[in-house]
Order: sequence, then C-alpha cells, then structure tokens
Amino acid sequence: MTPIATRKAQLEARLADLEARLAGIDTELDTHNSADWEELATEREGDEVLETMGLSGQIEIRMIKAALARIDAEDYGHCVTCGEKIADARLDLLPYTPFCSKCAP
Repeated sequence: MTPIATRKAQLEARLADLEARLAGIDTELDTHNSADWEELATEREGDEVLETMGLSGQIEIRMIKAALARIDAEDYGHCVTCGEKIADARLDLLPYTPFCSKCAP
C-alpha cells in the first residue's frame, strides 16, 4: 500500500469513528428529559460537555473531508499556502493538516 493510500485509509477510518461518535452524542442529547430538576441540572451540565465534544468532532470531520478531497485531487501532502511538501512527521501527527509547519496558523 502506498503512503498516500495508507493515509487515506487512516483518514477514512477516523472519519467513520467520528461520525459514529457524533451520532451517539446526538442520541444521548435527545434522551435527557428528567422530571427532577436537580437531575435535569446535572444532565444539562453533561450536555454542555457533549455539545463541546460534538462541535470539535464536527470541525475535525470537515478537516478530514478536506484532506480526502486533496488526496482525490492529488494535492495532498503539499501546503495550501506555499505549495511546499508537508513533512511526513507533521502528517503523522496531523494527517488532515493543509499547512506545512512554516505556514501553520
């Protein structure tokens, strides 16, 4: 398997995991309807944590989908700002990054 094919498989696996996790979060958020106000307050605090996890998951999903589009366009692994090759070590840590270390915000 080529390095790009390996990264694509990793990104697709992470995408599937995130989408399943977000579906679970949505289900969990929809099930809280306690009649007891103390229990409801506790559930609401947990909901805030779940919503934050959901938002960060949505951001990562968008980044992964963009990386998969770059793979399909054969632009993956090159910085979208300067065009230089992104170091393999950086892609190992952030396989969806569109930026080299110089151009990263």
